[in-house]
Amino acid sequence: MDNSFFLAKFWGWYLIIFFCILSFNPKRIKQIFNDLNDEKFLIMSSFMAIIVGLLNILFHNIWEANWKFIITLIGWISLFIGLSLFIFPKRMVAFLQFVNIKLVQIIYTLLLLMGLFLLNIVYGIIPV
Repeated sequence: MDNSFFLAKFWGWYLIIFFCILSFNPKRIKQIFNDLNDEKFLIMSSFMAIIVGLLNILFHNIWEANWKFIITLIGWISLFIGLSLFIFPKRMVAFLQFVNIKLVQIIYTLLLLMGLFLLNIVYGIIPV
């Protein structure tokens, strides 16, 4: 299977599942941000983001003007957030809390739409 299609399936399903969990249980969002104040959770979260981002970039660093760019962008954003959380923990947590409070509905709706778009590319539900 092509890496692009595999990662489109992975990220598509992940984003939809993530959207559903946070929509049906919004307390999880507050819990995650409260847990970011714990050093151990912060370090584990940053390492996980770095690993996921780096693996995504190593397997899929395609800069074409099509749907494959979304997958590459997800990897770079994950790597950037992970490195930022590890290097500048207090500033990054404050920034993420600010963005989450101001743009939470827009961000989660965009994640859902991005997930649906990626799954549509893979499964061809609606012809593009």
